[in-house]
Amino acid sequence: MINAIILAAGQSKRMGKPKPLLKFNDKTFLEQIISVLKVSDVDRITVVLGAEAETVKKMVDLSGIDVVINKNYQKGQLSSLLAAIKHIPKETDAILVCLVDHPFITEQIVNKITSSFKETSSPIIVPMFKGERGHPTLFSSSLFKELASAPQEQGARYILYSNEEKVLELEICERAVTAGIDTPDDYKFHFGTNPK
Repeated sequence: MINAIILAAGQSKRMGKPKPLLKFNDKTFLEQIISVLKVSDVDRITVVLGAEAETVKKMVDLSGIDVVINKNYQKGQLSSLLAAIKHIPKETDAILVCLVDHPFITEQIVNKITSSFKETSSPIIVPMFKGERGHPTLFSSSLFKELASAPQEQGARYILYSNEEKVLELEICERAVTAGIDTPDDYKFHFGTNPK
């Protein structure tokens, strides 16, 4: 079983407004990523909320989605990832970690990563675009204990750096894997307008 985890608990300080609720055409960022995952080959979807959790729950249809509230969201991304791992089924073989500020991922990207895992059983799969590592990243369940003991400030990146021999870099021909929306300028660059 592959469980997708959408990390959407951060405070969005640099953006100035909640990133899960930013507009992506007629959807929000969070709705866009959920819609992609729902038609992909992942078996289950977990969303981690934290800052503005109640507002997000009111504005986004999360029916059929496993929702985890990370009360320690101020501790950073790793705290959200670990909160999700505690809630996923024991039979989970791998997690696909999706960031809410990477809304351009497609069904094809997700399916290429999941099928590569099924074919290779690689403990870590990272999508690449023109030599740059991107998202979403897949971690097999064999690394859950290591994730739990990773330094808070380095998070999942620490697991990548300390397990380079286990990383499968998967070349993707879509810029979507490296297109993160962190600031109002990022949003304007990709959408041609100020954050909505």
